[in-house]
Amino acid sequence: MSTTQSERLRELLEPLVTSQGLDLEEIAVDSVGRMRSLRVVVDSDTGPDLDLIADLSRLLSAKLDETDVMGESEYELEVGTPGAERPLTEHRHYVRARGRMAGFHLTDGGELSARILDVDDEGLDLEVPGVKGRRPTARRLAFADIARARVQVEFNRKDKSATSKEEEA
Repeated sequence: MSTTQSERLRELLEPLVTSQGLDLEEIAVDSVGRMRSLRVVVDSDTGPDLDLIADLSRLLSAKLDETDVMGESEYELEVGTPGAERPLTEHRHYVRARGRMAGFHLTDGGELSARILDVDDEGLDLEVPGVKGRRPTARRLAFADIARARVQVEFNRKDKSATSKEEEA
């Protein structure tokens, strides 16, 4: 039997989350003064929409009300997605980040910023941006060589359809 509150919460909520076609990414209980907050982070390959998040929030709230896992005092339930600069910690995270720029901290101490092109069981195929007008280069990176990785926000990324139109011209 689980001993920590997070483990008990995961056991209770994960079946509901997966029944909605989502992955339970994180559960966190925070306390600020007398106020407690339960944050549940979910995701899917297609990215959950707001209606699905709202439905899930109601399901989780009802399930939590049936149990004493959060104790007797009041708490706030927050259900959301990982956000724009999500850490990449699971194979599925890398798959979902295909086409996105990511920052990598390597096990040898180096750092790398590159676009994830493809993902398989051993690692990643990347496109490393060119510097000072040079062309991008391809690079293979094994999962064993990655200490930490995080998706990077791109504000000036060209839309794929705009890129193909420019190439046709």
